[in-house]
Amino acid sequence: MSTLSRRDALQMAAAGAALAATVASPAGAAAPSAPTGNSFTAVREPTPLPFKPDALKGLSEKLIKSHWENNYVGAVKALNVVRGKLAQAMADPDLPAYLYGGLKREQLMRSGSVVYHDLYFGNLGGNGQADAATRTQLSKHFGTFDAWESEFRRVGNALAGGTGWVVLAWNPALKTLENNWLLDHTNGVTGSTPILVMDLYEHAFHMDYGSAAAKYIDAFMANVNWETVAARLKTVAA
Repeated sequence: MSTLSRRDALQMAAAGAALAATVASPAGAAAPSAPTGNSFTAVREPTPLPFKPDALKGLSEKLIKSHWENNYVGAVKALNVVRGKLAQAMADPDLPAYLYGGLKREQLMRSGSVVYHDLYFGNLGGNGQADAATRTQLSKHFGTFDAWESEFRRVGNALAGGTGWVVLAWNPALKTLENNWLLDHTNGVTGSTPILVMDLYEHAFHMDYGSAAAKYIDAFMANVNWETVAARLKTVAA
């Protein structure tokens, strides 16, 4: 048997690769392309602060600017990047599912951060004084307004190690308002509507208060915009 020349071997290898490609991709089948739906292509822009960063009592301008610029805007940018990566990944039929799952986890984490930070900054900038109607609504579900506030603060102190959120939310399944303990951006009661959100991640208070989270909670409560809270309450059947 004659020995194959290098040229013959290369030609045979090329023919084999072409045959394999034909078997793998039926004739006329187009290579997958990146999806163009809004779920993959939407670009989120940061929501501006609804108050001047130096206007809050007990929360420094430096802290608020750092929180908004680094943590919130950073999450918005990261979410946009992850969406683009998901579109690219969908165009790759050979990408392992576990790698795609990792991107979806990042999407969930970044989305939660963006949404909760939007709500957090949105319910700051007020005088910390709840109106009579809101106090009555909270009393309806917690017994008294003071009982609601006491539990809200206690949940915050339970997260004082520097991670998580406290969320007063409407639970439509139970038809009640409740204070929820969220360990991170991926948590939350399914179907619930956030009414008042407090950030207990270390970045929300450490610059001003170190590990004294209780003092930060005092400052947060003194700056709640109860008009915003009242408007959110009107969107649910509380």
